[in-house]
Formats: sequence, C-alpha cells, structure tokens
Amino acid sequence: MQKDIHPKYNQIKAVCSSCNSTIEFGSTADKVTLDVCSNCHAFYTGNRTDVKARGRVERFNKILEKSHKKN
Repeated sequence: MQKDIHPKYNQIKAVCSSCNSTIEFGSTADKVTLDVCSNCHAFYTGNRTDVKARGRVERFNKILEKSHKKN
C-alpha cells in the first residue's frame, strides 16, 4: 500500500449565511459555507409561509429594479 495518499481529515466549522449559526463536523475540505441550515430552513422550523412571503417580496423587488432600469 502507498503511504500518504489520503487527504487530511479535519474538524471544520461551517457557518450558515442566513442565521449565522455554526456547525462543527469532520471533512476533508478546508472551508464550507452553507446557504441554509436546519436551524433556519422552512422544512425544519415550520415557517413555510414566511419563505413564501420572502419569495414574493424578492420577486417584487426584481420587477421594480427592472422597471427603474428601463426609465
């Protein structure tokens, strides 16, 4: 068997960009970022209506931004 061919296994901390919570786990990657974690995801928290409302607001802001660019 060859020696030193496996990547290093490190304990890393992933930071959620939505709620800024940190999760520590083992991985061969150096850095991991999360968009949504189980602390803030609608499926786990039960706030599905909040996600729908946020989506509508973001869609409205995109339409508004496009209309300002045309003028």
